[in-house]
Amino acid sequence: MHPIARLDHAHVWHPFTQMRDWQKSEPIVIVDGHGAVLRDIHGKEYLDANASIWTNLHGHGHPTINAALRRQLGKVAHTSALGLANEPASRLAAELVKAATAAGPGAPRSPLPAPHLEKVFFSDDGSTAMEVALKLAHEFTRRTKGQKSPRFLGLEGAYHGDTVGAVSLGHIDLFHKAYAGLLFKTDAVMAPYCYRCPFNRAKPERADAREYRRCGWECVGKVEQKLASAKKRGTPYAGFVFEPLMQGAAGMIPQPAGWLKRVTDLAHGHGALLIADEVMTGFGRTGGCRAVAQGKKGAVEKSSPAPLFACQQEGVRPDFLALAKGLTGGYLPMAATLTTQDVFDAFLGEYEDFKTFFHGHSFTGNQLGAAAGLASLGLLGSPRSVTAREKLEATLRSMTASLWTSPHVGDVRQVGLVIGVELVRDWKKRTPFDLREKAGIRVCEAMGRRGVLTRPIGNVVVLMPPYCTTPAQAERMVTALRDSVDEVWG
Repeated sequence: MHPIARLDHAHVWHPFTQMRDWQKSEPIVIVDGHGAVLRDIHGKEYLDANASIWTNLHGHGHPTINAALRRQLGKVAHTSALGLANEPASRLAAELVKAATAAGPGAPRSPLPAPHLEKVFFSDDGSTAMEVALKLAHEFTRRTKGQKSPRFLGLEGAYHGDTVGAVSLGHIDLFHKAYAGLLFKTDAVMAPYCYRCPFNRAKPERADAREYRRCGWECVGKVEQKLASAKKRGTPYAGFVFEPLMQGAAGMIPQPAGWLKRVTDLAHGHGALLIADEVMTGFGRTGGCRAVAQGKKGAVEKSSPAPLFACQQEGVRPDFLALAKGLTGGYLPMAATLTTQDVFDAFLGEYEDFKTFFHGHSFTGNQLGAAAGLASLGLLGSPRSVTAREKLEATLRSMTASLWTSPHVGDVRQVGLVIGVELVRDWKKRTPFDLREKAGIRVCEAMGRRGVLTRPIGNVVVLMPPYCTTPAQAERMVTALRDSVDEVWG
């Protein structure tokens, strides 16, 4: 075993990892990365098929982001945001507001007045971005609506982070039940899961379940009932919390087209603040790019603006937008919570009123993270990046069609550049594997032996590569997944 691997075994406690299993074998120790390729301490190369836990957008060692960080290092790495401002954070805040308030292409408009995101509170990661949104929504409701104990509605299978407030918003027993004694109560309502929906009358087919579902939008009706019931009791919900278009940690569960718009209009109509968790879905992950104009020789002449956030694809304008993961292109831990002028104003007053938002982080708005974020946003808006994302999305959609040949693939669901492949014992009956069988883990271990790295969510294998992934690399990822499924089950 390599000396660094021995040090890891001796001292490092890894997240979401059973350390007894971890210490049974030598871990992969990454020392180098370029584009979609990672290299371990023994010199073996791997494709990064989950973008380093959903964070890396443009590939490892991107020259533009590297250069931005070097320029900022020549100035200053970090100064406190408590009492001081800095240039990169101020510019990044302005660019995030600009990106978040752009209208999505052809998105339906709500008949209700839409909030306008204007203010940005920087923090450290997705959990803290959601914690900030929760605290702001709680106090805003108390101050403006007189509710002493504001209540929040989320979705079944929700995961919004690991801080106590974020865990309280989550509804995955495997992750959250152990901390029940620390949490405050929030309510959950049915989330759309077309593949396993009890209201879907369609028999299993070899296609994404959203394409052949037969239902009456009962999942929307459940949300409406929940909102109406709370209002009737005199305790309307202060906020509705959701991941737009796809629930990540729930198992990459996609929402059918139109669901998000329907339920957020209902929640908005019942006076609930909309809290959008785009920690995973933000910064182009869910696709939706507009067509790129081509010149006579095929060269890109110009590109219409592509929406960077999942909410924009259905014309949803939240009151809070939580961002992290891809914010710095996968380089540095940084997060942001965007909100409205109305929320900001509720915290204004004289010093002695003590209406200040008493919350903060030591590295809030740090210059290095903000510099990386600005460089990443610049890349995302370039015609080259828009074209690359469109091409990769189409390539993955074409390649994953071959997965349907396996009897142990029950559902292949794709939203933009996010793919979840649900493994089952029998696709004709949708029979699931018991989690103790470690079906997803075994397939991902087999993929690792083939030089492709990703992590499962239970029985769902995730493919979420960096945007620089080439068609050949995408084909290798899908082939490794297909061959690994065949290996595990003979």
